[in-house]
Amino acid sequence: MKSTEAEVGIREIPKAPKWLALSFQHLFAMFGATILVPFLTGLPPAVALVSSGFGTLAYLLITRGRIPAYLGSSFAFIYPIMQVSETHGVAGAMIGSFLAGLVYGATALLITIFGMKWIMKLLPPVVVGPVIIVIGLGLASTAIDMAMYLPGDEQVYSATHFTVALVTLGITILATIFLRGFLGLLPILIGILGGYGFALSQGIVDTSEITAEWSSIMSASSLGATFQAIFQMPEFLIPFRDFSPLSVFSWQIVFLMVPFALVTITEHIGDQMVLSKVVGRNFLKNPGLNRSILGDGVATVIASFLGGPPNTTYGENIGVLAITRVYSVFVIGGAAVIAIFFGFVGMSTAVIGSIPSAVMGGVSILLFGTIASSGLRMLIDNQVDFGEKRNLIISSVILVIGVGGAFVQLTDDVQVQGMALAAILGVLLNLLLPGKEKSQGNGSMFEEPEVEDNQSNGAA
Repeated sequence: MKSTEAEVGIREIPKAPKWLALSFQHLFAMFGATILVPFLTGLPPAVALVSSGFGTLAYLLITRGRIPAYLGSSFAFIYPIMQVSETHGVAGAMIGSFLAGLVYGATALLITIFGMKWIMKLLPPVVVGPVIIVIGLGLASTAIDMAMYLPGDEQVYSATHFTVALVTLGITILATIFLRGFLGLLPILIGILGGYGFALSQGIVDTSEITAEWSSIMSASSLGATFQAIFQMPEFLIPFRDFSPLSVFSWQIVFLMVPFALVTITEHIGDQMVLSKVVGRNFLKNPGLNRSILGDGVATVIASFLGGPPNTTYGENIGVLAITRVYSVFVIGGAAVIAIFFGFVGMSTAVIGSIPSAVMGGVSILLFGTIASSGLRMLIDNQVDFGEKRNLIISSVILVIGVGGAFVQLTDDVQVQGMALAAILGVLLNLLLPGKEKSQGNGSMFEEPEVEDNQSNGAA
């Protein structure tokens, strides 16, 4: 595949007005998904925006400004964050995120030393695909509860809320199917906006915080007071200032969150392959998969220091690159700076906080189903043969253990449960059962993309 002709090369800096507009495009592409994760997990959306911005800037720095990728909130960690937060609080979830980031760092080190073929042996499609399916299906009840019941009371059915959720779902589906070009990359954001508008007509939107923010701005008596009314410090959760990591640490956190890093690392590799084909460069070789994974891990560690969800590279933003052919890392960096800016704007936090749970539930029905379907697609794309008993056994165990909610009680306080247990058993079965070559499939999940490895700015 020859290098893709670029409108703006990787190292090119657009003129200011164009730069701002192009950066806003990437902000819109990631916005809906990035705020959805903290909304579902109970984390502050403003912190998620700030951490995604800083994480993206760190990623660009670590990859030496050679990979135009934006990092936002990771959907794979929704379930473990919710589980850890219930037992160990948000601080425990941040410790788990930090440990997941360390797994990225260890993986980057191993790739530097041994190359990347060992990942294929450890995480073949027959393991990763079913685990991704379990991640999506395991969250199904969360989406339905948000869609059908009154907020805060999962026993009271609400026809109004369910109608809002279904309308939101319908708008999101229509946007996904019929919109093309840049708008086709924003189905989640469009679904949220459309559902929000319908929720307003049904009287289930609490606009009190928005009204309070606006009143505070309008009543400011001086420029300084106006500045203070507009900008507010996000609700950061910083270790050693707000909590003691050692007092919160538990091995249960390790078993609940760390295994998911293996899945997201595999997804990261897939994103890098797609991005390489879109831009026309082999990013696996230059700057190297080790740097890319390290950048992703550092972004997740930064998020854990601020109280935000783990970060990952976003397919939505890769889609923007494909459509616009604007590959500039400065445009990506601009989007990161804008995201940080919005994280400190109180009005944006108030608007996000006013979104009804039914709207998010409607979007989540499609989103969580899409996650599960992407695991199925991985199996199909890699042509995994389920006529082979080995493959059937591994996938069956992962699916039933994960969806069924099985757990192993290691101590009185430590459990390995659900999706984490399914992932661990899947890896062990793949390593122990004979005939490993039968689990690789016939696809090309780990084949390096055939692209030119040039050093130009990306322009023809």
